[in-house]
Amino acid sequence: MATSTSPTRNAAATREAILRSAIQNFARAGYDGVGVRQIAHDAGVTAMLVNRYFGSKEGLFAEAVETSFATPTFIGERSDDLVADTVRALVARTGSGDDAPPPFMIMLRSASSPVATTIVRDAIERHVGARLARQLDSPDQNLRGEILLALISGMLMMRGVVGTSALRKSKPADIERVLEPAIAALIGGSRV
Repeated sequence: MATSTSPTRNAAATREAILRSAIQNFARAGYDGVGVRQIAHDAGVTAMLVNRYFGSKEGLFAEAVETSFATPTFIGERSDDLVADTVRALVARTGSGDDAPPPFMIMLRSASSPVATTIVRDAIERHVGARLARQLDSPDQNLRGEILLALISGMLMMRGVVGTSALRKSKPADIERVLEPAIAALIGGSRV
């Protein structure tokens, strides 16, 4: 009986490598700025294999976004002090020399694509918005949650990406002191 000498591929590891490459590439260049071939090359596979696993570039993007936004970056599932935890995480993750988190960069760099924007919006609402809303005790929890996400996005943009002078030069404790009342007002003093 003949035995196959072709190498076997670990399907889960291959899929994970493709997904990691997609997240990195979409965060770097956005939906329209990267092709399946580049993602495949960086993952060490062929474009045909990427399409076999994910169906299309859109399918791959949707899964990359889903994976990125499902993992908490600033707002965890539960917090004893949502205000302080959010402020600390936000200031720490937007510090000098830190890269903005991949979910934010994917959102930012893919905003010009209607297809990508729809996928990103759905993931934000399903994961980040819902995770935050579950921790707020307010009849307008969804609105408050999305305004807080807008504030977080603004901090990521101005301090983490653009690096404006006041935000870049200020001490983390000073930023926390100014940011905490703003976030507390949005959250409404909710503590879980």
